[in-house]
Amino acid sequence: MKNPVSSPSAALVLFSGGQDSATCLAWALDRFDRVETVGFGYGQTHAVEMDARMRVRDTMRAIRPGWKDRLGEDHVVDLSGYGAVAESALTADRAIEIGESGLPTTFVPGRNLVFLTVAAALAWRRGMNILVGGMCETDYSGYPDCRRETIDAQQRAITLGLDMPVRIETPLMHLSKAQTWSLASELGGAALVGLILEETHTCYRGDRSLRHDWGYGCGACPACDLRARGWREWEAATG
Repeated sequence: MKNPVSSPSAALVLFSGGQDSATCLAWALDRFDRVETVGFGYGQTHAVEMDARMRVRDTMRAIRPGWKDRLGEDHVVDLSGYGAVAESALTADRAIEIGESGLPTTFVPGRNLVFLTVAAALAWRRGMNILVGGMCETDYSGYPDCRRETIDAQQRAITLGLDMPVRIETPLMHLSKAQTWSLASELGGAALVGLILEETHTCYRGDRSLRHDWGYGCGACPACDLRARGWREWEAATG
């Protein structure tokens, strides 16, 4: 079968509107001639995540010269049926804690595997073969589908299944959260750091009523704790 890739310098970013995916979007805009984004409505209990992603996208265009022209279409895929099957504290009214399996109840079984498969199908149709995701195993949250070993296996499976070479880029894979803040600063300076602080959403509880030095969130869930610690470590390192 003829290889459908028509844009060798194009990438599709898995974009949730959080700190990590916003940094990955900037990373992609810095490297590829055309960048598109895809978001997933997987039945998450807080619509604030989907609202944040569009604000971040719209503001991102003006941060660096050329980014406006490189940032292409956004796509949203309805995976609410999957979210109902893969019930977790992110898709149902459950406590955020370590479950009987030893994994946190915020773990959505197979989420990254599903997202990458659907994103790859979309990329195939759009003539792209590079996917960019914010998975990270350095600040490991207990999610087995965030490990590079998992991503490598998925990359091979998608390559075989689509009969085209697919590359899954994970620029944050080996970075701490402090290093992720640093990367954002390198890519877009104070403007990008400010955008991440004000508009991205990470909090598992969907709380945007409290503004901390590291951004909005409840300040108590694991996602807020990780983001806050990374911010303070980065601030301390930069003086």
